[in-house]
Amino acid sequence: MIRFILTVCVLALGLAGLSAAQPRFEKDVIPTAKGDLEITFLGHASLMMVFDGKTIHVDPYGDVADYSTLPKADLVLVTHDHFDHLDPKALKAILKKDTVIVGSKSCAPKLPGGALIMANGDARSVLGLAIKAVPAYNIAHKRPDGAPFHPKGSGNGYVVTFGGKQVYIAGDTENTPEMKALQSIDIAFLPMNLPYTMSPDQVADAAKAFRPRILYPYHYGDTDTSKLVKLLQGEKEIEVRIRKLS
Repeated sequence: MIRFILTVCVLALGLAGLSAAQPRFEKDVIPTAKGDLEITFLGHASLMMVFDGKTIHVDPYGDVADYSTLPKADLVLVTHDHFDHLDPKALKAILKKDTVIVGSKSCAPKLPGGALIMANGDARSVLGLAIKAVPAYNIAHKRPDGAPFHPKGSGNGYVVTFGGKQVYIAGDTENTPEMKALQSIDIAFLPMNLPYTMSPDQVADAAKAFRPRILYPYHYGDTDTSKLVKLLQGEKEIEVRIRKLS
């Protein structure tokens, strides 16, 4: 009996330790006209969304999650080909036979055959979701040789419509004219890490231009997110939500 009790205790402790070792990702639920949109914040620029029975992964990256434990994807959106956005191992772990992969021009050589490549400005309906590709590029921030970290035309942001709600996932970009011209965006994910994307001032500048109802800074590294909150504290129509997406 004593041995049995000890075995049960050890097993319980082991399961507790295993549970504690698993990351607990934050989630938000956004009501839409066609049911809830559930957003899971995996980290960095990686997101998982569930809507209308479909699982959508964005920029899978194995450093933020064990993708072998996550739900398989009905749809994968890849913004560009950098390793922390297009991770072949993480991508492979969530694919099934009928997964649809949408990628930008720069992703084409690294994606499986049959992937849907969208150029800047393209609009498609994929699995019943309206998707528009928005240019994602640097204007001011460049490498020592003068080349932009993200050249125009190679990467995408995506505006995806879920039950009437427009969700903008910007990818790696600055506050471009195309971004600032967006309209009727309900939810926006804007990157905020220098020198590769935007400063809090640039994110605030973009948000004041196209006025998303909910703004998530993401892919923000060591940037102090409180700076963005302060910059937008007077903008009552823009709700800034800080989640674990460093």
